[in-house]
Amino acid sequence: MTQTTLNADPQELAKFSELAHRWWDPESEFKPLHQINPLRLDWIDALAGLSGKRVVDIGCGGGILSDAMARRGAHVLGIDLAAKPLKVAQLHALEASTPNVSYREVSAEALAAEQPAQFDVVTCMEMLEHVPDPASVIRSASTLVKPGGWVFFSTLNRNPKSFLFAIVGAEYVLKLLPRGTHEYARFIRPRELAQWCRDADLEPSASRGLEYNPFTGRYWLSDNLSVNYMTACRKP
Repeated sequence: MTQTTLNADPQELAKFSELAHRWWDPESEFKPLHQINPLRLDWIDALAGLSGKRVVDIGCGGGILSDAMARRGAHVLGIDLAAKPLKVAQLHALEASTPNVSYREVSAEALAAEQPAQFDVVTCMEMLEHVPDPASVIRSASTLVKPGGWVFFSTLNRNPKSFLFAIVGAEYVLKLLPRGTHEYARFIRPRELAQWCRDADLEPSASRGLEYNPFTGRYWLSDNLSVNYMTACRKP
């Protein structure tokens, strides 16, 4: 697979690479990821039972979720196309002595061709809204997971409320994220994500919304999918 055919946006890769050295600083631009990680980790673990499972984390970045899943007893491969965050993830795993986690610079599509039906669990969090062809990533996730396995996605809904909360609020008013982190046109409605999953032979089985109170700084899971949301699918 040549660089020109990779399902990646060079500007997106550069954006996250530039911030790579701050990935594990819980007070940095990645503070929201550190804060929501226990919530998404617990939800994934409750449904899929991570201990002893083989997991691939697509778009792992600096490894915040990958590392946490490995500490829950999973054997985790984190993949990304941004080299600098991957180096940060590898260094953190070494420094923290995290067991059973490794990282590779490879696309979801390339890994799916190489290792079809080899993983019990596939996660792809906060990544679909950053790639040119999210449906291709979903198809790859479906190829990677074993029959009966779990696939988890998280992304942002596309509506006026999410524009107000995720871009205006988070990037400009509250400054929770760097300006330009998200592009509204790339946000994905839950029904669009569900259709892409079904087209890829995945059956959506559960969804949870992620909410935030700017006054208390607290995040929690709910049934409200209007801004941030996660979807869990099973492979028949």
